[in-house]
Amino acid sequence: MKNPNGAASTPAGGSALPTPSAAASNPDWRRKYGGWIAVIAILAALCVIPFYMKFYHIELSIIYFMSVILAVSYRLITTTGDWSFAHIILQGIGAYATALLAKHVGIPFIVMVPLAGLVTAAVGAIVMFPMLRTKGFAFFIASFAFGEFIRMVWMKVNNPFGGTGGIVNIPSPELFGLKLTSSVNYYFACMAFMVAAVFIMWRLDRSRIGNAWKAIHTDDMLAECMGVNVARYRTLAFVVGSFFAGIAGALLAYRMGSIDPHNFEITQMVYLVIWVVIGGASTFWGPLIGVTILTVAFEWSRPLLEWRPLMFGSLLIMFLIFLPGGLESLLPALRRPPGEHYARFRRWLTTFRPG
Repeated sequence: MKNPNGAASTPAGGSALPTPSAAASNPDWRRKYGGWIAVIAILAALCVIPFYMKFYHIELSIIYFMSVILAVSYRLITTTGDWSFAHIILQGIGAYATALLAKHVGIPFIVMVPLAGLVTAAVGAIVMFPMLRTKGFAFFIASFAFGEFIRMVWMKVNNPFGGTGGIVNIPSPELFGLKLTSSVNYYFACMAFMVAAVFIMWRLDRSRIGNAWKAIHTDDMLAECMGVNVARYRTLAFVVGSFFAGIAGALLAYRMGSIDPHNFEITQMVYLVIWVVIGGASTFWGPLIGVTILTVAFEWSRPLLEWRPLMFGSLLIMFLIFLPGGLESLLPALRRPPGEHYARFRRWLTTFRPG
């Protein structure tokens, strides 16, 4: 009820009734847990569907999980404004480290995967040291040069890298006595690593470290004046991104059973850039959108394999011209906290409630 002056009256029994806008603004379980409920539902679906999929689609899902780790880790590096062209090579470093150590030293799967990430992170720190003197397009070209140098070493050095033939007979992975040669078993192992990697990178993106990376991207000189050690944080972003790229490489090496330099050519790096650009790099979820949609597009375009570079190159140019923010820019809900889209709809709905 309203008094003649338009203010809400208080019932005889006690406190004032909350207005619709006040009720909508109060945090409820939908705003707090809406995003988590959606994530749990997706993970539950991912746990069920492999038992109903064909062998080919399970293998495709395994590659998709690796691609998610790769794309999100690449986007993590771009948050400082550094667009690298060697991320696929970093994945290759993790794959080669896995092949050599698992084959000749016998390190188990559960230890080898994070160890491959650490080896890749160490190489990333070494590579990043001279590249700190560059930024922008110069950084892009310098990373490409370092990547090609590493790939040429793989191709020309037969011992221990196997030259152009690569490394074969990588041991089959086992996890606590369970053989992962089965597609379903390896599916769940890859999904577990993917969920853990994405969660860690999501927390980093929302932390003070992530804010420092974004400040460097916005204005590195201003960030340095505010006390941010630009060189240290740029190196940290590259090293962390390298770590997760190495994990993706380890998972790839175990699944393929053999690797060679042709698995990490420039074409694969171009596709990675396309994933991130088309999905968007402004928010954490952009690369996930890009990988998901383009994985489906890759399968649809399989009959047109020879035309695929032209198709996706044209698609990249069109997005850079007409939609530079990527597909994520079409979904403004991604830029709001989880559950806020529901609160906005609720406020809109209660506006038309009869008085």
